[in-house]
Amino acid sequence: MKILVAEDQSVSRHIVAANLRKWGYEVIAVEDGTRALEVMQGIAAPNLAILDWSMPGIDGIEICRQIRTGPQTRANYLILLTARKGQADKIHGLESGADDYVTKPFDRGELRARVQVGIRVLELQQALAQRVQQLEEALSRVKTLQGLLPICSYCKKIRDDRNYWQQVEGYLSEHSEIQFSHGICPDCYGRYVKPELDLLQNRRNDR
Repeated sequence: MKILVAEDQSVSRHIVAANLRKWGYEVIAVEDGTRALEVMQGIAAPNLAILDWSMPGIDGIEICRQIRTGPQTRANYLILLTARKGQADKIHGLESGADDYVTKPFDRGELRARVQVGIRVLELQQALAQRVQQLEEALSRVKTLQGLLPICSYCKKIRDDRNYWQQVEGYLSEHSEIQFSHGICPDCYGRYVKPELDLLQNRRNDR
């Protein structure tokens, strides 16, 4: 998992990045909001970002706003990192588009736990997106039959949209996912097959 760390204070940025690398994550560390937004809007952008609230150029709040209001081509999980501890500040950060909030000085265990929560959320979103795509692909392959079908009263052929008459199984195969396995029902066996078999047997006996 690739994680962006945007923090203008070099010591704090180094500590956060070092801990993330120790936990096995790939880290992109930047020192201002302008560069952070460029990374998040890039082609190979990380899905999870830890953003300092106050940074030169663009602050973390504005980055959250721009990402949430921009075209959503992928899932993002945004964690604000700040010394602001007031309840109103937390609400403001979350309403701006952040998913979570970590106060400085941060606890290593808490930071790790919040990052893990973010990764679980991203994995669930990815799994859900894949499932939706699979369902859309499945629905696109489904063919449905509806409306009135002209059918011959004698031979039971069906007239299609091109005014051609064809056997029922041929029509259904073209307009649905149905596959046919041919057999003989008891009525047809007694009406057609058995007389033929009896006739053949009688002919053999006459010889």
